[in-house]
Amino acid sequence: MNRRDFLKRIIKSALALLGLSFLLSLIYIYPAKIKKKGMKLVHAFDEEELPRRGVKRVDFSYEYGNRTINTLAFIVMAKEGFIALSPVCSHLGCLVNWDRNKGEFLCPCHGGRYDMEGRVIGGPPPAPLTRLPLEIKEGKVFIGIKV
Repeated sequence: MNRRDFLKRIIKSALALLGLSFLLSLIYIYPAKIKKKGMKLVHAFDEEELPRRGVKRVDFSYEYGNRTINTLAFIVMAKEGFIALSPVCSHLGCLVNWDRNKGEFLCPCHGGRYDMEGRVIGGPPPAPLTRLPLEIKEGKVFIGIKV
């Protein structure tokens, strides 16, 4: 074996070792089991409690595994009918509040402002409020939650 072949083997071995260590670090960092979140319709309240106009905050809970999870949503009587909005600001995840006097959703953290249908009208939020699936069946209102 001459010097040139020896150096080629050393370089190939070093590159193979580098590639293997990169692959092992990716396997270590990447989660072993990625959970795909599914949508679950949860009974939130009865149909007669729907708002006639404007916005209504709804606090409800549901069972997930052996835990009870409390959450909230905003129900809006919009032009196209009832919609459910997530209260989570799209900027940094703070919870927005409905200001009846201004007719806007306001984020207390960084001044994000949304209109009645969740569209951004001011501040730093990059996207509108998330619309949640809403179904009315047999006099009950169900809201879609990712679980």
